[in-house]
Amino acid sequence: MNKLMLSKTMAIIGFVAMLLGAIDPLEGSIVIGMGAGLLALAALFLQHRYRRWLYLSFLLIVLGFAAMLILTWMGGIGGDTGHSLAWGLFVLPYPVGWVMGLVAGVLMFRDLVKTGTVNQGNTAG
Repeated sequence: MNKLMLSKTMAIIGFVAMLLGAIDPLEGSIVIGMGAGLLALAALFLQHRYRRWLYLSFLLIVLGFAAMLILTWMGGIGGDTGHSLAWGLFVLPYPVGWVMGLVAGVLMFRDLVKTGTVNQGNTAG
């Protein structure tokens, strides 16, 4: 299996994992994170022009997931926990990263289908 085919396969698996993990965003956060990582890794191997968006997407998902774990460890937010609902803003990078990853993934697939190969549009970035 050549590098191009392996990268396309990784991208497809990562994208599907991001979609399937969204069925239950809390329990599926690990699946979403792994899917975003695979998608970013595929973009790295392909040197695709949207790879920086996918790197940022993966980072945001990891940060939002870490915030969820920490807030859970602290006892949650709202109600009688003693923590304001405003603490939930720390989880915001998770859905932002998820949406960003899906959009960048769709754009990457569009380029791959349109050209049949890798779109080397901006190789510096």
